[in-house]
Amino acid sequence: MQSFGFDLFVAAGCAAGAPIALAALGGLFTELSGALSVALEGSMLAGAFAAVAATRITGSAALGFAAGLGAGLAIALLVALCAERLGADVFVAGLAANILAPGLVSVVSEAVFKTKGVVVVDAFMRGPQGVMALAKLPVVGPALFGQNAAFYLLALAAALLAFVVGATPLGNRLRAAGERNEAALAAGLDRSRLRIIAHCLAGAAAGLAGASLAAGVGAFVPGMSSGRGWIALVAIYLGGRRPAGVLLASFGFGFLIALASAAQALKGAPAELLLALPYAATAIALIIGRAARGRLT
Repeated sequence: MQSFGFDLFVAAGCAAGAPIALAALGGLFTELSGALSVALEGSMLAGAFAAVAATRITGSAALGFAAGLGAGLAIALLVALCAERLGADVFVAGLAANILAPGLVSVVSEAVFKTKGVVVVDAFMRGPQGVMALAKLPVVGPALFGQNAAFYLLALAAALLAFVVGATPLGNRLRAAGERNEAALAAGLDRSRLRIIAHCLAGAAAGLAGASLAAGVGAFVPGMSSGRGWIALVAIYLGGRRPAGVLLASFGFGFLIALASAAQALKGAPAELLLALPYAATAIALIIGRAARGRLT
């Protein structure tokens, strides 16, 4: 592979991994609190559509990203209330949200934009926003300095989430709620309330990640989350429920997605098989991870 082509591959891998990493870090909050972030997929899809819809209506990309964050949070809050206040199984509630999200998006899209298909928005159609001189550096230049503005927003949000989960009282309380029930009760912590907060943080992160997907193509495409929410969920476990490990696993999956896209240019390569590569790797990683955990226990 030529140097220029490799540079672009590294940049594509970072761009593909960033939304997964942000969603996974958000889901880590819920995991640490003792619950599951099954609705990451639905929150990402809702966030992508809300971002495009708000940007197209208002003409403001900033409001679009805010709407994407809010839509993802709303999906997660619905799951949290069903699980923590109504006693529903959190896994079932999350699956229901993942089924609800595309149907709800389709209905709203038809009502507002008269289409259930692609919704294009010009305000998101922006070229690279990086420092052009630094973007010409070999390998790291396009990856770190040649991305669009959404990439840097995700990087900032991911850094903030990693800091909160690792170095703030909220992170400690979430761990206490999820791992040390007696300590949480002795400290007077409301475990249900903490889990609702964790769900909301996860949904907001996934919604923002979905908005970045839409910003990357300048449009909403039905099903554009393409299982990335599920990949983010696997990255949490593959990363050992630690921020650094979650980031490493997420970007590993991002490079697999980039590899699958790049390999489609090869003559005779089965496109369907290549596109399934990241998801097959996700399933294999989950199986290996569960098997390894079973040996340890």
